[in-house]
Amino acid sequence: MANVIGVHLRNGGKIQYYDPGDNEIRMHDHVIVESSRGVEYGMAMTLPREVDDKHFKSAPKKIIRIATEADDAKNAENREKEDEAYRVCKKKILEHELDMKLVEAEYTFDRNKLIFYFTADGRVDFRELVKDLAGIFRTRIELRQIGVRDETKIIGGIGICGRELCCRSYLEDFAPVSIKMAKEQNLSLNPTKISGVCGRLMCCLKNEEEAYEYLNKKLPRKGDEIHTKDGRMGEVQNVNILRQRVRVIFEVNDQREVEEFNAEDLVYEPGVHKKVKHNKNQNQNQGKSQDKQETRDNKKDSKRDNRQSSKKDTSAKNNGNPGNGSNKGQKKQGNEQGNGEGNNPSTHKKKNHRPRRNRNKGNGENTPREEGRMKEGKPSETK
Repeated sequence: MANVIGVHLRNGGKIQYYDPGDNEIRMHDHVIVESSRGVEYGMAMTLPREVDDKHFKSAPKKIIRIATEADDAKNAENREKEDEAYRVCKKKILEHELDMKLVEAEYTFDRNKLIFYFTADGRVDFRELVKDLAGIFRTRIELRQIGVRDETKIIGGIGICGRELCCRSYLEDFAPVSIKMAKEQNLSLNPTKISGVCGRLMCCLKNEEEAYEYLNKKLPRKGDEIHTKDGRMGEVQNVNILRQRVRVIFEVNDQREVEEFNAEDLVYEPGVHKKVKHNKNQNQNQGKSQDKQETRDNKKDSKRDNRQSSKKDTSAKNNGNPGNGSNKGQKKQGNEQGNGEGNNPSTHKKKNHRPRRNRNKGNGENTPREEGRMKEGKPSETK
């Protein structure tokens, strides 16, 4: 077990744990401690307590001393120098025309390092800016890019509840917040009502999420089918999660009646959501689908009738003007006469076709092939 005390190194920062040693430290006492950034000025946020060693990766560092009046004066002087450094850095950003928004300047207690916090949409090349700042302040310069939530945590403000922002007052880390949490708490999904000063979903949605999950497990959902203890069946219209009240709609003689019950007075199985089947709506939907099908069939019949009537009109025109057909026949005959043999494939001569050579010439001369046979003593074949 280790005896530790929680210390805030800067407003809105995380609580870090240190070994108080022999110092008697009370709540909100200022102390001087050593962190990864150097010697810093912090405030004690917890009383000394015993913590298991497994929660620490290494042994916690010891508190150097309780802050004296000289330390308080030096810290106040550092705050004044931070304001001056902020103005100088902002001027240099404008000179270099950098697309970045400066949020805060912070000195370490021993002034060995000057840290500038800024926001930007993307990466920023600030190498020339760092050179100028190092030449002016003669110390180590660090520029750290942060997000919009960290910006709001540093600057602070008042929330829509009228109190100081949670991230500024007590939150150490930013827990993930989703739109599902707003739905679970039955809140309006209007972004202006569920977003915080930073423009993101409010961190306080996470605070009550577990309570709403526990209460919603005991309640039916909107549209579920439930039964009362006297045997009536109804549909859930609305649910009041915190009061555990359920508003139910009953259908009596084609009329609707609304009654409100405690969740304990209704009969349903928690966690099983059975929706009400609306027979009237189903019949209406079926009737609408049948009407649509009938209109489609009527359109098809009308199109078919129009096609048939158009065909009849064209055939009647052709029968009424026989000259058209005779002219076509005359044209066809003229084409056949122009081509000579017409369309007869047997009389049609192919292009580039050589006539077959006659072996037996009419003058009685023998062909080279027959002369070869006669030399060999073979008679030539004659037809």
